Amino acid sequence: MQTVEKSAPSLWPDFLVGQTGTPVRVMVVDDDSHVRMVIAQEIMNDHRTVVVAQASCLREARRCIRQHEFDVMLVDLNLGNGNDDGLELIDVLKSLRPAAEAVVVSAVETEEQVLRAFEVGATGYLVKNSWFGSYVQAVLQVANGGASITPCLARRLLQRFDKSIVSASPSTSPCSTEDLLSARERKVLRMVAGGYTSAEIGHQLEISTTTVNAHIKNIYGKLQVHSRAQAVRFALMRGLL
Repeated sequence: MQTVEKSAPSLWPDFLVGQTGTPVRVMVVDDDSHVRMVIAQEIMNDHRTVVVAQASCLREARRCIRQHEFDVMLVDLNLGNGNDDGLELIDVLKSLRPAAEAVVVSAVETEEQVLRAFEVGATGYLVKNSWFGSYVQAVLQVANGGASITPCLARRLLQRFDKSIVSASPSTSPCSTEDLLSARERKVLRMVAGGYTSAEIGHQLEISTTTVNAHIKNIYGKLQVHSRAQAVRFALMRGLL
C-alpha cells in the first residue's frame, strides 16, 4: 500500500516562520473528536505545521497550555457546556503564554462574538465547514504576525469600525496625533497598512519579529485600538499614512 507523504510547501521564504525542521507548533481544542481529527490531519499533512497537543474541554486545555510549548492555539468557543469557554481559554492563554496566538474555529460568525474574541486576544476567526482546507494557512498567517478572518466578515467589521470611529468625534488634530508615534512606529504602521507581516517588516527593517510586534503593541496602545485594521483606519483618518 502506497503511503501518502506530506505535501511540501512551495516557494516558502526562509525568513518566515514555519520551516522544515522548525514547524509552527499547534494546539487544537474542540469537544468534537471528529473535528479535532480533521484539523489535526490537515495540520500534520504540511511540513510547516505540527500538532503538539489536543484537548476536548476547558480543564484539559488549561492543563495543555501549562504543559506544552506551542505557537498557535486553534479553539472552538463552545466546548460543550453552552458557554463561551473558548473566550475564557484565550484569556488564560494570553496570561500564561502571551507570545502564543489564538485562532477561533466556530460554527457561527456573529459580529458580536467575533469582536469579543478579538478583544480577549484572538488574531484569527474561522468558520467550521466553510474553511475546510485552510487551517494551515490560518496558522501560518497568525504565526507570522498577520490575522486570519473571512473576507466577508472582515468587510463587515471594517464598516463597523468606521461607524464607531466617526461617532466618537475625535478632537485630536492630525499633527498632535502624529506626535504620539515615533518615526520607527510610523514606518512600521505604514508597512502594516501595506499588508506586510511582522516577519516581513522585520526582514526589511533588519530587526527581529519580536521587536516589530513590540512596536505594533505600542502603536495599539498609543492610538487606543485593538487590531491592525483599526490601527490602519485610524492612521488613514488622521493623515498619518
